[in-house]
Amino acid sequence: MKYVGKNIPRNDGFDKATGLGQFTMDVSMPHMLYARVLRSPYAHAKVVKIDTSAAEALPGVVTVCTFENTTNKPFNTSATMVTTPRPAEPVRDQTIFTDEPKYIGDEVAAVAAETEAIAAEAIKRIKVEYEVLPAVYDPVEALKPDSPEVQPLYGNKEHHNVCGEIVRVTFCEHEPYSDEALERGFAQADVIVDADIKLPRVKQCQMEVHAAVASYKANGTLEIISTTQTPTPTKMIVAYAFDLPESKVRVRNPPYLGGGFGVRIGISGKAELLAAALSMKALRPVKIVYSREEDFIASDTRHGGYMHARLGAKKDGTFLALDTTAKLNTGAYCTFGVELLAVCGVCGTAGTYHIPYLRYMGYPVYTNQQTAGAFRGFGTPQGTAVVEACVDKLAKVLDMDPIRLRKMNTMKPDDKNFFPFSVGSVGTNECLDKAAAEIGWYEKRGKVQTGNKRRGVGIACNTHVSNAAPFCVDYNAVNMIIEQDGSLRINTAIPEIGPGSTTALIQVACDLLGVPFETTTIIFGDSAAAPFDIGSHATRTLYSVSQVMEDAAAELKADILSYAAGKDFLDTDASALTLENGIISGNGKEMTLKALAYEAHLKGKQFLVSKCKVPDNSLPFAAQAAEVEVDMELGLVKVLKIAAAHDVGKVINPRLCEGQVEGGVLQGVGWAVREEMTYEEGKGFYNTGFHKYMLPTADDHPEIISILVESNDPKGTFGMKGIGEVGCIPTLPAIFSAVEDATGVRFEEAPLTPDRVLAGLKAAGKI
Repeated sequence: MKYVGKNIPRNDGFDKATGLGQFTMDVSMPHMLYARVLRSPYAHAKVVKIDTSAAEALPGVVTVCTFENTTNKPFNTSATMVTTPRPAEPVRDQTIFTDEPKYIGDEVAAVAAETEAIAAEAIKRIKVEYEVLPAVYDPVEALKPDSPEVQPLYGNKEHHNVCGEIVRVTFCEHEPYSDEALERGFAQADVIVDADIKLPRVKQCQMEVHAAVASYKANGTLEIISTTQTPTPTKMIVAYAFDLPESKVRVRNPPYLGGGFGVRIGISGKAELLAAALSMKALRPVKIVYSREEDFIASDTRHGGYMHARLGAKKDGTFLALDTTAKLNTGAYCTFGVELLAVCGVCGTAGTYHIPYLRYMGYPVYTNQQTAGAFRGFGTPQGTAVVEACVDKLAKVLDMDPIRLRKMNTMKPDDKNFFPFSVGSVGTNECLDKAAAEIGWYEKRGKVQTGNKRRGVGIACNTHVSNAAPFCVDYNAVNMIIEQDGSLRINTAIPEIGPGSTTALIQVACDLLGVPFETTTIIFGDSAAAPFDIGSHATRTLYSVSQVMEDAAAELKADILSYAAGKDFLDTDASALTLENGIISGNGKEMTLKALAYEAHLKGKQFLVSKCKVPDNSLPFAAQAAEVEVDMELGLVKVLKIAAAHDVGKVINPRLCEGQVEGGVLQGVGWAVREEMTYEEGKGFYNTGFHKYMLPTADDHPEIISILVESNDPKGTFGMKGIGEVGCIPTLPAIFSAVEDATGVRFEEAPLTPDRVLAGLKAAGKI
């Protein structure tokens, strides 16, 4: 392979380094209007009366939209709206505007005006009379039968304030699953441990806020340029909401996104729908750019809530049974609530280890807070946090080294399990060994310490997925075209959200086909560029698109070689020909692809292939070891080092791969020790921007050692697996483990803020 495995510079690097790369915020159109949104100041209320006349009378205001003059067709802003497989149905519980806002920040009205300043002033002139209604904020409280009902029309009829269905993941290795069988599994255990953990809401904090520019024309066509991670599903959601033919709707990126981390899988907040509604009334382009405050208070967060797990094992450490419950706060609307709770069970609690008896119960709970949805890891971080806490507790009870305990129980390729696909390769134990060696595990773990500042090391491991199939409708389509000069063009609707996926895809395509990287280009992030593509999420972009390109390249190469073998060209058997670096050769003859393509063009022949495929799935595995320092007097936890070992199957671009690991680790550090969204009743979330949200700074950045383990998965192209989300998943439990090693105290609530640490140390008699 000429390109796979090499540190090829990013193909978007020049644009971004020079500032020439265009983002949605940079988009401008002739006669464009600017939008602002009126949001509810109440967590739950009924709009008794709304008067927009003063706003409409303001010079420069072109149109005002409310629930009274805009479609009220229910939809779901997440991509699951159009990717939920039958017989399941997505929970459609949102409208563009509402007359019964269900959280502080819910959309009541919007204005399009000639300038942003005029739009902002117009919003102030809209008069709304509200009737304040009862609200509930905590998922455990919301589950109580006497708590206020958040979604009477869409909530579960049997379980109060449950969104959709309670999610069950069950498995018995040697008999059909039943709750009685699970208890028989626990009855065989010599040791049973329990763990609880409370996890906060945290924000994706992507660099670019949500934004969209919509242009509706009188001929019925609608074009949207936006920050979505999923142009094609977003097109489908918009078409559904406005009853437009999908062929009349185009959604594209501009082409770049300033990060995503899951927060715009589907609609970007509601930016695309808000801009489109206003444009359809004004018949002019409309641009909406969220403020950072709106991004914080009116778009999805990570699910916070409560996790409980019970783990049973033999006295030799062999795991027997695991029972886990998740009660997570999905907020006022469903979005990804049901699907995320499922992944929490499948990958978060049950994917890393071989456990003969399993049960997971996931409760996606409605509350009167902003929605929670997709955030890097998609439920797996929550499940991993509580299961790894159980494993650490079990190791302590059994007086066994936590790494040895993990290694004897990790999933093996031939283990019977509940995944609807084969496991493939498993590099967990190698990851554990390499992370332990890098952190100095056997030299540092379990040391008795005194003094004010104490150090400890901890470890955790995990798995995730490499795409969403077969859990939801997950497929890609690509067009591969040889231009008339022999250069390769790839068309795909997949976005480039920042990790360099489009660069790595070109590396893969060039090695598959045998053409130069330098003459290859990729068109991306546009629903009109190629057939359906589910978008960039689920650790899937490079892994999934590569599988489609593998089929497309094989067909395209066969067509090229067959044509080159003809009497007009090399006059030989096609099976004797090869294509490498743009040169076709065999049997002592050769010609360039450039020459062949032009001659074919003169004869009315072009080499092109369009392919669509549901990809296979592989499990990436990882282990991370953390070293921390705890100030026993101040309660400060400083993460000194993370050794992050990741089974990536096959490294396509080492530098890009390491960047994904390092970015994920730092997000995990923030989740563990700093980040938390704090709710103030009557005011909403305190965190309205970076100045009120404790993102890790340069001072909090630990030393991060990325260790890439190649297990050469049998299903991935060139043996690859996904890497995008896995880096953030084991970081929190590894840090919690290290803090326990340093202090002797097991903490059960994140983040580890100084007040929580001091309270825990005091309660345990350590200070």
